[in-house]
Amino acid sequence: MLRHVVLFTWTEDTTADRRAEILAALRRLPDQVGGTTAFAVGDDAGMVEGNAHTALVADFPDAEAYRRYAADPQHLAMIAEYVKPSLASRSAAQYEF
Repeated sequence: MLRHVVLFTWTEDTTADRRAEILAALRRLPDQVGGTTAFAVGDDAGMVEGNAHTALVADFPDAEAYRRYAADPQHLAMIAEYVKPSLASRSAAQYEF
């Protein structure tokens, strides 16, 4: 199994409404792209100053399933339309478990 973890920090001018749109778009990915065995995304709880704004965790049966997901045209279109215009920074890691 492979776990994909992404932390997003949005630009200062990203409104609450826009953040809600981004979160909704991210939550549609499992249905649009498929290939995950588990998928969770949510906004930071605001408990620690300096945290990223949003976290995404997606599990895949293997590395090839992750690669298909990462290269899927719908996944790439969602990133271009929703994530990149509001993105200040992104950090990600994939690990086997």
